Amino acid sequence: MPNLSRLQRQAVSSFEQGHLDKAERLCAAILEYRADDFDALHLLGFIRLQRGRHIDAISILTKAVKADAGSVDAMSNLGLALHGAGRFEEAITHYRLALALAPRHPEIRYNLGNAHLALDCIDEALANYDVALANNPSHVGARVNRGNTLLRFNRPAEALASYDQALAVMPGHPQILTNRGHALRRLDRPHEALADLEAALTKASEFPETHFELALAHLTLGDFKAGWKAYEWRWKTGAFANKRRSFRQPLWLGDVPLAAKTILLHAEQGLGDTIQFIRYARLLADRGARVICEVQPELVSLLSQLEGQFESVTIIAKGEVLPQFDLHCPLLSLPLAFGTELSTIPAEIPYLAAPAARLAHWRDRLPAGNRRAGFVWSGSSAHKNDANRSIPLARLAPFLESLPFACVSLQREMCASDRDTLQRLPNLSDFGPELVDFTDTAAVISLLDVVISVDTSVAHLAGAMGKPVVILLPHAADFRWLRALADTPWYPTAKLLRQPAFGDWDSVIGRLACELPSYVGGGSGR
Repeated sequence: MPNLSRLQRQAVSSFEQGHLDKAERLCAAILEYRADDFDALHLLGFIRLQRGRHIDAISILTKAVKADAGSVDAMSNLGLALHGAGRFEEAITHYRLALALAPRHPEIRYNLGNAHLALDCIDEALANYDVALANNPSHVGARVNRGNTLLRFNRPAEALASYDQALAVMPGHPQILTNRGHALRRLDRPHEALADLEAALTKASEFPETHFELALAHLTLGDFKAGWKAYEWRWKTGAFANKRRSFRQPLWLGDVPLAAKTILLHAEQGLGDTIQFIRYARLLADRGARVICEVQPELVSLLSQLEGQFESVTIIAKGEVLPQFDLHCPLLSLPLAFGTELSTIPAEIPYLAAPAARLAHWRDRLPAGNRRAGFVWSGSSAHKNDANRSIPLARLAPFLESLPFACVSLQREMCASDRDTLQRLPNLSDFGPELVDFTDTAAVISLLDVVISVDTSVAHLAGAMGKPVVILLPHAADFRWLRALADTPWYPTAKLLRQPAFGDWDSVIGRLACELPSYVGGGSGR
């Protein structure tokens, strides 16, 4: 039998020198002779954990914990492996077992907070970060993730304070500066955000998230030249990397003549984004290109009308077999490809309309009367910023109860609390279950005087149809709505009502009460 103690020392030495393959072989050699050797199991499991082989790590570290249930490190590392495998509840169990052995261990408490954050349990995450910081006030990770938690749950001012505390410990750290820049954007302070982001790039010039945040700040401020260029960094960020399409055909960014070429435009983000940027298809057709637009299945019927307007445009659903094409471009790269500035936004409307058959179907379905307004108060709950952009129906209820005309809900998705409120609003007719696709929504919009919507796809649809639309925006609105403006160059018939302060929907609703009478009663053109 070999000298197992010597092999163990060699394994540890190899690990410390970064020779992980050798350390693994040495651990395996020990385990051939002593299958329950705790030190070899723990080291081997930890190496697998470091290499991202979480399933292997779980199996090995489970054996290590069985060999020594009193090891804080083994129990904690098993929690990390479970966490890495997405088994967050089990990770929480093992972090707690580790804390039972070492109650004041800040790193384990920090990891426990991270597991709760992964489950969207904000109170538990914050509580654990606070305990970690009480035990180690210099724990930068806990301060940063505390900020990240607050930011995710729509508390950017508090997040900013956490990032400031983290920067006091690690001045100039590019990731913290980037996170702080994001918080500043959410607080509608884009100029300050730019300063943080540019400082971050002096430390880490190739950090994708910083460039992407920089793009959003520039676009918010109307600096399209810098903004659209930096926006291409999105494909290298964690949020977009797995959405990038890989084609053998070249990416087109305006550098190749399009005459007699076939170009594929492909949707990359939300339904509203597709409706907004599909307008570029006609510009490509005008340049002599044959244009294939691959869009979300929900939009195919609506957007197929573009085929009638331009013989060279074809609409297909994402997931269908692609026809032959020469070039491709993601929809949100088209403003860069066309060198779009504020003054050159292609804003000829309408470029979408309701199909005649759908219009006929809905003409007699809506409430009788000559004055009608359509409402959308919330977006998809899956949207990462939905808590910021949506309004609980209960908050709108007093306003809706007092309106002297017919109100129509254009909501297709509704939470339980909103549905309960809806039952108490007889003036608000709900046709959501009957809106099969966007052609139905377009038909209903055509029969209204005005659409009132938060920042959702319906707002884009009404704008694309040239229908009067009032868009209710949070304090720090999405970049496409710029800042301070009461209108938008993207949709000439839209009016923007913005929160004057973070979370202040009451002021927006009050202004809407003053604005709405000027829209309703002038005739809807139906």
